[in-house]
Amino acid sequence: VQLQAFGGGAVQAGGSLRLSCAVSGRTFSRYVMGWFRQAPGKEREFVAGITWSIGSTSYTDSVKGRFTISRDNAKNTVFLQMNSLKPEDTGVYFCAADVSWVIHTTINMYDYWGQGTEVTVSS
Repeated sequence: VQLQAFGGGAVQAGGSLRLSCAVSGRTFSRYVMGWFRQAPGKEREFVAGITWSIGSTSYTDSVKGRFTISRDNAKNTVFLQMNSLKPEDTGVYFCAADVSWVIHTTINMYDYWGQGTEVTVSS
């Protein structure tokens, strides 16, 4: 499984960005796609997840109401729409895939990772 994330950039606080993660290679009947981020000097953290089969979602508290994760089954792509961005959203964003029915929030549960895409939010 190969994951390719793109769509990062630099925006001012209050702005929006849409990240995409293209999935290719072997696919599974059940898996979860997750977005994680890593701020400078901090550990990588869970941001949002979605089950590929039925589209159930989960978000970390700090992004609820501002970020939306979605998927396009036909294009094998997962999106993260980020609105009302804050400086604390700055970091490198990674997409990951977990062969599971359940959305996990811990890094070690995810089997496949894409390269990161950088998001910078200025105040």
